[in-house]
Amino acid sequence: MLTPIILTLAGLGAGALNAIAGGGTFLTFPALVWAGIPPIMANATATFAALPGYAGSAWAYREDIETDGRPSLRRLILTSIAGGLIGAGLLLVTPEDLFSGVVPWLLLIATVAFAAGPWLARLAARSGQHMSESGALGLIFTVSVYGGYFNGGLGIMLLAAFGVVGMNNLHRMNGLKNLMSGILSVVAVLTYTIAGLIDWSGLIIVGVSCAIGGHLGAALARRIQNTAVLRGFIVSIGLTMVLIFFVRSLG
Repeated sequence: MLTPIILTLAGLGAGALNAIAGGGTFLTFPALVWAGIPPIMANATATFAALPGYAGSAWAYREDIETDGRPSLRRLILTSIAGGLIGAGLLLVTPEDLFSGVVPWLLLIATVAFAAGPWLARLAARSGQHMSESGALGLIFTVSVYGGYFNGGLGIMLLAAFGVVGMNNLHRMNGLKNLMSGILSVVAVLTYTIAGLIDWSGLIIVGVSCAIGGHLGAALARRIQNTAVLRGFIVSIGLTMVLIFFVRSLG
């Protein structure tokens, strides 16, 4: 009974974190690996499991997602689809041993990006300049490729990217983050499923839990004014996972 309990708790926590600020896969990915699922399959399953939470959170933020912003919502969606497809394709051709060695670095990149997100946003605001639309789409595309390849820290990376391109409305950023995460994850998950990379027993437990956690987390996120403590908590989770996976790779 311990494995289903751990996966359920990880899914609930991940759904809530994804809705509030991202970083949920810091919980589900290691939980699935702990349950005995190979890292590439655990990554694919964690991506699939996050989908209901993304959908529920995006719906909760539907009034905050502006359709007339820059870049346009249509271009953001198309960019995320292209990036997610390319990232998923790259995962399919990555050997298991190589992926296991890369995971700690990917987690470290995501954690650092999340920690630096507010500083990058303030820097962009002080400069009074906004990235060109082509530059913004290029950055979003790069993050989408990352998300298609490795779901860990995807929301974190998107929030950091939105800050760099000049967005400053946190609720809109969260809404776009959940919408784009969901869309590119659908593309990636279809690719993973065709390739047989989904662990269905783990998916059912974590996916349902993520959906519940995402709905509750979105409702909570809209009431949070000061996210400094929450951000510090997520960074600490990220650093802990980085340390654990670096130790595993050395062992």
